[in-house]
Amino acid sequence: MVIQQIDVIVIGAGPVGLFSVFECGMMGLKCHVIDSLEMIGGQCTALYPEKPIYDIPGFPTILAADLIHNIQKQIEPFKPVYHLGQQVLSLDKTSDGHWQLQTSAGTTILAKAVLIAAGVGAFGPNRPPLEGIEKFEGKSIHYYVKNRENFRDKRLVIAGGGDSAVDWAISLSEIAQKVTVIHRRPKFRAAPESEAKLKQLADDGVIDLVIPFQLEGLAGKEDHLEAVIVKSLEGDIKEIPADILLPFYGLAMDLGPIAHWGLQLNTTHIMVDPKDCSTSLPGIFAIGDIATYSHKLKLILTGFAEAAQAAHAIRAFVHPGEVYHFEYSTTSGVPSLKGS
Repeated sequence: MVIQQIDVIVIGAGPVGLFSVFECGMMGLKCHVIDSLEMIGGQCTALYPEKPIYDIPGFPTILAADLIHNIQKQIEPFKPVYHLGQQVLSLDKTSDGHWQLQTSAGTTILAKAVLIAAGVGAFGPNRPPLEGIEKFEGKSIHYYVKNRENFRDKRLVIAGGGDSAVDWAISLSEIAQKVTVIHRRPKFRAAPESEAKLKQLADDGVIDLVIPFQLEGLAGKEDHLEAVIVKSLEGDIKEIPADILLPFYGLAMDLGPIAHWGLQLNTTHIMVDPKDCSTSLPGIFAIGDIATYSHKLKLILTGFAEAAQAAHAIRAFVHPGEVYHFEYSTTSGVPSLKGS
């Protein structure tokens, strides 16, 4: 599939990439959004949807999932087109000055400008090295929680010791038949209040803590999991009845093909001019955690500001020589909502 005459390709559907759609939309620019995950939201969705965020202006506290939901609603008037579950494979300049991008799903997109908001690159789950794991993936083994209700009345084994494992253990214990948490250390790497709540639920008999143990094997028929086998540091083996295994071992992150596009890099980050987030290649811009410059603060808040700066620069690049009269949103409104 080839898509012609798009203004901006946004690579990355995390909060900063999504908000850039709003800022570009306010500039009258049409965006297509690409992400390697099958859902929008980036790490906010994949790792900590129920984690509170405290530094979003106007919200004393907001859950990561709610932040993504709100941004999605905010950009709906601009009708972004999503290409999810796809990784960008190549990016080349055409003879007429467009950027031609190809994805792992066979999609080819031509755009006047590219905005990279890919966090720290494409990422996917760190998969535990268990024999036969592939046949259970997507059926009895999941690396993300897309719909909490899918786990109602199930026997769940959650493996990991970080925020995702602890937060989801607490949350899913409300609806699951049984939740067992496997971790190789007595100490968890989660927020102290979350760890305290987890251990209280364990003391109350709501959650089983199997520590210090680690995953050893899987038992089941075809793609239906029946038990998870774990092993202690001393070699003791336990078999835990289970319908679902949720391994939360973080994400494997990689710049991937971006590293070979000829951009000026600083190790695993893209160097940009902080005044407009332009890269070393004309027409390519970078914002959010993947972009770096002197004294950069890695905050979602910083990425939002960079999205606004980049959108204004992209408009000037896409429409050279055209005079733009800046107006605040309270004056201009949202373009596609005017008169509605």
